[in-house]
Amino acid sequence: MSTQSLKPGWKMVKFGDIAQNVAVRVDPADAKTDVYVGLEHLDPSTLHLRQWGQPSDVTGQKLAFKKGDVIFGRRRAYQRKLAVAEFDGICSAHAMVVRAKPKMILPEFLPFFLQSDMFMERAIEISVGSLSPTINWKTLRVQEFPLPPIDEQKRIAEILWAADEAVEKNLISRQKATQLLDSMRIHEVCSEKYHWQKFGTILKSIVAGKSVVGVNTPAEMHEFGVLKVSAVAPNGFEPDENKRLINSTDFLPQYSVNQGALLITRCNTTDLVGRVCLTPTDYPNLMLCDKTLQLVLDESKANRRFMFETLRSRPLRNQIMGCATGTGGAMKNISQQDIRSLSVPLPPRDLQETIALRVASVDQRIDELTSQINMLRVLTKQLSNELIHGGAAHV
Repeated sequence: MSTQSLKPGWKMVKFGDIAQNVAVRVDPADAKTDVYVGLEHLDPSTLHLRQWGQPSDVTGQKLAFKKGDVIFGRRRAYQRKLAVAEFDGICSAHAMVVRAKPKMILPEFLPFFLQSDMFMERAIEISVGSLSPTINWKTLRVQEFPLPPIDEQKRIAEILWAADEAVEKNLISRQKATQLLDSMRIHEVCSEKYHWQKFGTILKSIVAGKSVVGVNTPAEMHEFGVLKVSAVAPNGFEPDENKRLINSTDFLPQYSVNQGALLITRCNTTDLVGRVCLTPTDYPNLMLCDKTLQLVLDESKANRRFMFETLRSRPLRNQIMGCATGTGGAMKNISQQDIRSLSVPLPPRDLQETIALRVASVDQRIDELTSQINMLRVLTKQLSNELIHGGAAHV
């Protein structure tokens, strides 16, 4: 970017003139802290540290950081990992501890500057190495970037931290709603006060899909597809997780996906086997695969939504994990007999429906908060790039 294209008061600066690379090396055994931050602890969706380990977890020299420093993942910069330290600690040597030079850049502005597409794209561009591309400080410090004057930095930082606070408030609300949902599943859905019986006594049938050959691209509406096991996703049914059938004559209508179907995965990784979902509508062009089962309930005895929440509860997850089998690797299986043998609560039918509606309302609130968080993050990123970009357009 040329100097002529800068906004009034902005200037081109070398990165080494506005920030320093704090390279204080520490042996974990000698660290006077209980906090170790590895690259695996940095979350690209936030500037906040959500998790960390302990110095006793690692060996080899690490980097010391102070409260207010930015921990920036210089290895595999394309992962866009960085966080503002809210306390002192040590971090991986594959990170870079960046500290603002306050006369040039405000500490509260620096994290957003580093998070901007303008900076990240340059960081990726100058990374060296094929398997684990890494940024060299000597190269980074001479890179030039547009920088607003201090008063403009202050204004931008106030706007972006306000946006960050809005995201944080929604995250806290979602966390509380999730805790409430977990509690409801344990104390309302799976109360010990209810009569418990074998799941098989309220099942009319278990429908197993078929293994058919498909290509690894989703079927269009006019094409036929077979579900992948990943169609039973963490946040519900994902119809695009399917394989288009090579031969349409392989499609078996009796295994097509209908609205409100209660699906369960019989084969998946250890933490995902036995995952369930309800399908929101009919998908007449999609069929069940052999790793996905449909649970057909006797609805005179059991409310479908109630049993869906039951199968998602911690007590039932514990039962499922207890009977899952596997021979090596991370894949586990549950049989139809395992499913029929699960012990499930069975309160009166009308109470099942009442509880299911209450739980569903909390679940819906979590979905709404998640959508709001995602929207705020997108808007924050757009706003950040617009405000931090040093072009001639009006801010």
